Amino acid sequence: MTLYALENVDDAIGATRSFLWPFDLGRWLKLAFVVFFLGGTGAVNPFQFGGGTSSTGSSGEPGQLPSYSEIVNALTPTEWAIVGAIVGAILLLGLILGFIGAVMEFVFVESLRRERVSIREYWGARWRQGVRLFGFRLVVGLLSLAVAGGAIVAALWPLFAGGQFSIPVLLLAIGVALVVAMGSGLLTGFTTQFVVPVMVAEDRTVLGAWKRFWPTMTGQWKEYLAYAVLRIVLSIAVGILVGVVTMIGVVVLAIPLVMVGIAGGVLLSVSDIVGGAVLLFVAALFFVAVIFLSLLVAVPIQTYLRYYALLVLGDTEEAFDLVAERRRAIRE
Repeated sequence: MTLYALENVDDAIGATRSFLWPFDLGRWLKLAFVVFFLGGTGAVNPFQFGGGTSSTGSSGEPGQLPSYSEIVNALTPTEWAIVGAIVGAILLLGLILGFIGAVMEFVFVESLRRERVSIREYWGARWRQGVRLFGFRLVVGLLSLAVAGGAIVAALWPLFAGGQFSIPVLLLAIGVALVVAMGSGLLTGFTTQFVVPVMVAEDRTVLGAWKRFWPTMTGQWKEYLAYAVLRIVLSIAVGILVGVVTMIGVVVLAIPLVMVGIAGGVLLSVSDIVGGAVLLFVAALFFVAVIFLSLLVAVPIQTYLRYYALLVLGDTEEAFDLVAERRRAIRE
């Protein structure tokens, strides 16, 4: 008997083709906007704070790097306030993006379910469930960070406390952190791919949907084990594909922009302001174009992977099937 996880690898291609083609620019742009928040856009520029080279005492040797305690003690209340404001702004931005991303999970599923993309409509209908999903992810993330980070800190603590450092203990802590990270990733992944559709199908909370989904997952564990393995393989394959396509697109985009950049370099000899403005504009335009290209490439990839999960879920439990009509059309 063929596993649904294997059968739906091809069926998901047919579902994706039917949903995205013929090409509709408006639909692709809306989906690119949704994918932007689903793709983990929490990249944050690192801020580094360094002290000056002036000496306030004779305890340090010339050329010696200051210790952690010296750096902390050297910060003024104003500098601490700036550090706190920056950290707070980063955390707030991360929370906002996390909330939007959680709601967009439901927007994406509803778009595939109804085969019509309407961000405002689906947001209004599902934002409360998005809040619950965001809270669930936040709790799982904080608990995982506490356990994994606590193990690493405990192993490294002797280095700061002047005790005896043990490499085997550090390796054990790293192993614990890896296991926790894998377990957390599997939990949040299955929540996104299977529990969110159950929440949509039966209008449940996260925990209620997990309780409803659990008998299906454990009763057909071979299906979901095969899915987990194939999903890893598919993710690697599509990751390579996305990288190749994106690099080709980057080269194509770079050719005309390099020409403009050369012109800006020539203008530098005439006017630093004009030349610098041209170079800055070219760099910004190139960055935006690469992001936009990456999102367009990610649209069919994310659509395929989500259809794959929805097809497996519907085959293992008919009550959770959100794409029954599309499934029948593909298999007929």
